[in-house]
Amino acid sequence: MNDDPGRAAIRDFLTTRRARLTPAQVGLQPGGGRRRVAGLRREEVAVLAGVSTDWYTRLEKGHVSGVSDEVLDAVARALQLDEAERVYLFDLARAGRRASRAPRRRRSTVLPERIQWMLDSMSGSAAFVANGRMDVLAANDLARALYAPMFAGTAPGEDRPANIARFQFLDPAARELIPDWEGATGVTAALLRTEAGRDPGNRDLRQLVGELSTLSEDFRTRWAAHDVRLHHAGHKQFVHPDVGPLDLVYHSMDVSADGSRTLVMTVYTAEPGTDSADRLQLLASWAASRASL
Repeated sequence: MNDDPGRAAIRDFLTTRRARLTPAQVGLQPGGGRRRVAGLRREEVAVLAGVSTDWYTRLEKGHVSGVSDEVLDAVARALQLDEAERVYLFDLARAGRRASRAPRRRRSTVLPERIQWMLDSMSGSAAFVANGRMDVLAANDLARALYAPMFAGTAPGEDRPANIARFQFLDPAARELIPDWEGATGVTAALLRTEAGRDPGNRDLRQLVGELSTLSEDFRTRWAAHDVRLHHAGHKQFVHPDVGPLDLVYHSMDVSADGSRTLVMTVYTAEPGTDSADRLQLLASWAASRASL
């Protein structure tokens, strides 16, 4: 019998979160006898959350009907979930409570012109807008120059736009462009896992995950970790084929009309007065010159 994907996601997520904790980390004394599981036992999580072992066992098997937000909060505290993990757990629970629906294909997103205007106004920063499965739907000239290997062979508005996850896991050029490829791909897999919890019925996302799982062992390993992440801000290094090393900071923000996290704008900038700022300015000049041809 095929495993229900929603229940499997809850089971695997809670199991992996439970496995990473020890009794000492949560203030419990280890029980007697040899421990047969890594991390906490189900009954220990139940004690910490203030629920029965039978009830927690049902939850870990994906039975979420009738589970209140208060109880989910208690489980999140017991497992010491961070913000992204807590959001993911609640997303999975909400999806599980809804009546089952067949996977659906998302309609092509038509971005308002004002989004492109906004991107184009940031001439000194690399900026782009991506959807939840990391398709780049719009970008300014500097973003296309910064990620030139990813955008190679694509054009704005194409049916198969540049995709950050596909580029990082399947294109050898990604390892040359991004020095911390291991860290970057870990973040990417976690972002896709977070999106899968938020929108489990998205057939396009499932197809992307299936493609990456088939073609990339690195992706399969990171996907199986069930790590999740909320993307807000950070820094990233590049080794650009034209201007060399760039140490940039980025900020990501939701630009969806309804605040649904379906469209995210990411902006890369460099600290003023640094070599990276000079190189990014040079790249911006080249990008502007090429765009005018």
